[in-house]
Amino acid sequence: MRLLLIEDNRRLATLTAEGLGKAGFAVDLVHSAEDASAALAVAGFDAVLLDLGLPDADGLTLLSALRARADATPVLILTARDCVDDRVRGLNLGADDYLVKPFALEELVARIRALLRRPGAALGMVLQQGNLAFDSAARLASVAGKPLDLSRRELDALELLLRRAGRVVSKAALENGLYSFGEEVGSNAVEVLIHRLRKRLQAAGATAGVQTLRGIGYILTETPLEKGAGKEAESGE
Repeated sequence: MRLLLIEDNRRLATLTAEGLGKAGFAVDLVHSAEDASAALAVAGFDAVLLDLGLPDADGLTLLSALRARADATPVLILTARDCVDDRVRGLNLGADDYLVKPFALEELVARIRALLRRPGAALGMVLQQGNLAFDSAARLASVAGKPLDLSRRELDALELLLRRAGRVVSKAALENGLYSFGEEVGSNAVEVLIHRLRKRLQAAGATAGVQTLRGIGYILTETPLEKGAGKEAESGE
């Protein structure tokens, strides 16, 4: 799941982004309303974490603009403004939740996941396809009830594919969901990642598998892979 964190306190922003990364989110970090608007114009996000005291505009102005163009991306306000009037105004302008600083990272993670579990949002508790299951809260994958040992990036890819099970996911969509703006992504990074994930699923006896549709993307289904389908580069991400 990809988040946009808009926070002008650079130390807090960095610490928060690092913590969210460890919790399994891809985080893009900006420090102003202008940069936030630019990021929202070029990328899709599963949720926005919005500080109100930005150097070039009030965060509520950015929130109003977001909702005015019918953008329903969940917005969680992070701010030191703790009076009731501020909370009510933020919620009335379209915020989905409101967390006052200082906050515990664990609570922030829980609130984000709660937002993304709401109807029409991105995050369910347990995703399943055949005997393959993924607990999004605990971030644990299993096959037939047995834990599946995956790297963080492999877990991220599995979650994204499970959320779109039975539908084709393009390489660009995978890159968008897995990597933030600042990360260097090799030309075959996605191919190698999917190759590793496919091998781990096959070795664990998963009844669901990832199939490659050449020039189109990837699809996770219970349908067995066709002979020779989905051959990727075997080295170097």
